[in-house]
Amino acid sequence: MTTPAQTIRLQLAACYRMFARRAMDDLIYTHLSARLPGTDRFLFIPFGMLFDEVTASNLLEVDLAGGDLSGSGTPVNPAGWIVHRTVYEAVPEAQCVMHLHTVSGTAVSAQKQGLLPINQFAITYNGQIAYHDYDGPGLRPEEQKNFVANMGKHRMMFLRNHGTLTHGRTIPEAFTLMHYLERTCEIQVAAQGAGALALPAQPVIDRTVATAQGVGDGKFAQIGFDALVRRLDREDPSYRN
Repeated sequence: MTTPAQTIRLQLAACYRMFARRAMDDLIYTHLSARLPGTDRFLFIPFGMLFDEVTASNLLEVDLAGGDLSGSGTPVNPAGWIVHRTVYEAVPEAQCVMHLHTVSGTAVSAQKQGLLPINQFAITYNGQIAYHDYDGPGLRPEEQKNFVANMGKHRMMFLRNHGTLTHGRTIPEAFTLMHYLERTCEIQVAAQGAGALALPAQPVIDRTVATAQGVGDGKFAQIGFDALVRRLDREDPSYRN
């Protein structure tokens, strides 16, 4: 029988592989993390490891400071971990944090207008995505305060000129939010190169946001995530090792 901690390992390793298969990694410089149930212990990728090399067993277990609790002697990327640590400290309910530097996500992060209500997901989450201005690498202590203030209660965030970030109450929630955030960025960049944009009227946007179409329900994320895991199990189950 799989324990809760083993389930978290499997889910996080699956996320790494799924993002790798979609070319959404950035060499060794983006990261996904997850909290082990009921603890202040977290799973994180070893420094220097590619997304497609991650398995359930080689994820490191770290404390809130990023210290290795696995006894592996393998370091984590301290500049990468500080982003995750800042979210976990600010949002106790966060069970998973994801941060990517994709081409489309970073491109939209560099646009003054940010994410436009250009497709159904972006319409649904209009006004519910945070933005944090670039302040150099490393998230220095003073910037961490601004980061937390800008994030507020939002689960999705653009780090201006840097990339995208999501956190969730479960791994499937964080993954699903990131999937749709990134997909919407891809749609926006593609549409901007093809002529004038058609945007819905504000009353339609407001009504859609109010309806929310079930996307605030954790079950919504779980159903889609489970479907993707089934496909990964058929095509490349090595992440389970």
